Amino acid sequence: MKKTLLLAALCVLPLCVKAQEEKTERLDSAVVSVSRAGKQTPVTFTSVSKDQLQQANPMASLPMALDLLPSVVTYNEGGTGLGNSAMTIRGSKGSQINVTLNGITLNDAESQEVFWVNIPALTAMLSGVQVQRGLGTSANGAGAFGASVNMNTAMVGAVPTGSLDLSAGSYGTFIGSLYTSTGLLPGGWYFNVAANLGRTDGYIRNAFVRSSSLFAVLGWMCGPRSLRLTYLMGKQKSGITWDGIDLEQYAIDRRYNGAGEYKDDDGNICYYPNQTDNYAQHHLQLNYTRAFGDRWTWTNTFDYTRGDGYDEYYKTNKKLKNYGFSDHSRSDITYRKKMDNDFFVLNSNLRYRSAQLDVTLGLNGSYYRGAHRGQVLWVRTKGDVTSPDWYANYGRKLEGSAFLRAEYRPWPWLTAYADLQYRSIGYHFTGVDDDWIEYGRNAADRFDYHPRWRFFNPRAGLTASWGGHKLYFSAALGHREPGRSDIKENIKGNGLEIRPERMLDLEAGYQFSADNLVLSANVYAMEYRDMLLETGRLSDSGYAIKENVPRAWRRGIELAAGWQPWKWLRLDGNTTLSRNQIADYTSYVPYDDYSGATLPVSYGCTTMLMSPSVTGMVRLELFPWKGGTLSLNGKYVGKQYLDNSMREDLAVPAYFVSGASVSQKWGLGLGNLEIALYANNLFNRMYYAAGWRWEAYSADSGQVYYGMGVYPQAPLNVMLKMRYSF
Repeated sequence: MKKTLLLAALCVLPLCVKAQEEKTERLDSAVVSVSRAGKQTPVTFTSVSKDQLQQANPMASLPMALDLLPSVVTYNEGGTGLGNSAMTIRGSKGSQINVTLNGITLNDAESQEVFWVNIPALTAMLSGVQVQRGLGTSANGAGAFGASVNMNTAMVGAVPTGSLDLSAGSYGTFIGSLYTSTGLLPGGWYFNVAANLGRTDGYIRNAFVRSSSLFAVLGWMCGPRSLRLTYLMGKQKSGITWDGIDLEQYAIDRRYNGAGEYKDDDGNICYYPNQTDNYAQHHLQLNYTRAFGDRWTWTNTFDYTRGDGYDEYYKTNKKLKNYGFSDHSRSDITYRKKMDNDFFVLNSNLRYRSAQLDVTLGLNGSYYRGAHRGQVLWVRTKGDVTSPDWYANYGRKLEGSAFLRAEYRPWPWLTAYADLQYRSIGYHFTGVDDDWIEYGRNAADRFDYHPRWRFFNPRAGLTASWGGHKLYFSAALGHREPGRSDIKENIKGNGLEIRPERMLDLEAGYQFSADNLVLSANVYAMEYRDMLLETGRLSDSGYAIKENVPRAWRRGIELAAGWQPWKWLRLDGNTTLSRNQIADYTSYVPYDDYSGATLPVSYGCTTMLMSPSVTGMVRLELFPWKGGTLSLNGKYVGKQYLDNSMREDLAVPAYFVSGASVSQKWGLGLGNLEIALYANNLFNRMYYAAGWRWEAYSADSGQVYYGMGVYPQAPLNVMLKMRYSF
């Protein structure tokens, strides 16, 4: 009997492997293809391959690695590429960009942000990225309200592969990455693992980063079935840099960072060494895919994400009663703001594909629970203390969504597209915030907010393709619920009703592709209703309150080209020209006496904050000899206002920054050895890429006073990378 079973297994095994080779690409990509646009989908997008990601500067976080894409603007709080990085696309900020990993949202359910520092070295783990501009295709999580970033970690190869990357450079930066894959083993099994370690001192003071990540996949594919278990861990400890530098200090010392500054008993300026952000995330995904013949594919994914961490601060001369003590005196203190969260997601997608019709039905359910607490660690007048949390609030978010998407090709040259999505969200927010005691509230005066939102988001479009030409048009309607901070600060402030945002996105584009030339042009109009913007009103605790603005828009044209006249030369470039405006903007300037009163100032039609009217890039690549590459690039970002008032002295000046890289690859043993040198900010520009502003009205003088803070970017800096791969 045992011999019979063994013989049967030996007979079946080659059939599984052979069938798997036929199904590898389809089953392996099914989990991410659901949220991605196809070649004929009338959506504006740019795809970045694994090879392109690996060519990026090793210091760059993922947003920085995408910096040269159309309409993308990035900056890093610490001035380099590691640490807290941010990205806008068409002026839309991080909370308006839907980010998915293998089809599962990475956006925090409450803030709707993706904190890239918590997932270091993603570029080393990804098989590819697709950036969709506009509303894009339906995806789970908070709706894309300006763009979406779809990432894929599926890396199934036919043979074993591996690589070792070691990089070192300016500001004490060291990055090491190790990757290995078994390839497809007999029986259809495979195993991939990648590990990364990153260290940097950063450009500004206290911009250090200590990060590590681990990525592992265990998978099995046989015939029409695929099963995959994925684990991703990211852990980081970094200095707090989000306060930036006020403009006066920037003129004296652009590397200054006041986080954790205090004076000792002798009056000497000191810095608290643990003014840090600490966080760890664990992602566990289980995916099962089943193909039924050549036309039907059923994909199911379960994801569990666990996150926990804290920020630690040193604060001077604080009222102890505001931190839960009965004592009414003042003292220096250290404390932590802690958070932990659990996120559960279940996706199920059924897809039908034929020569003329491609239909996908998607179902998604998710549950989020998060806690925010404050803990005092030390008081100068008391020493180390053990005290109960001085604040605690909790969020629960339950979401269910469904979409039906279809692409129909009545003729080979024409594709009709429709995408209908329904979302239902329930949110329950309870507890007290960190400033509850300070502003006279008591335990009976708590958050208790539990709204429910229901959205219908339709999309439709047409694509015509002939020869190397492609012409498309689409219209989409999207909605977005308020985030946690939008809600809680509005409750603590004037209590005005806060409504979901709406946006109509119109896109039309043309693309031409030949052997050595690629051209594209896209025009867009993103028309907003009830857009949430900071208008200057403050809550009792001084935080900016967002209010619904009746009408606003982002309209523009995106142009891109790639030309390779000879094998040894390639030129690429893109530019975006846009108008990002609010129809009628009124700012509410707070009085400087903390009375809560505001002075309304009307500005009429204005440009939105941090939304440049012009962006562009150019890149030259030379392949002068076998295995050698020389690349030069430049990025231009137009003027950006720090608020919606269009005041010239509250703006980030336009800047142009360039970079270069040179690499050489040799065959060595069974693999390849590559050495590359990267230079950022090649011409040593002293610029800042983002910032913030404050303002107040003085009743005594009858004047409005204001100032600004900025995030300086590093001057010329270099990285050297050595990579061995097989």
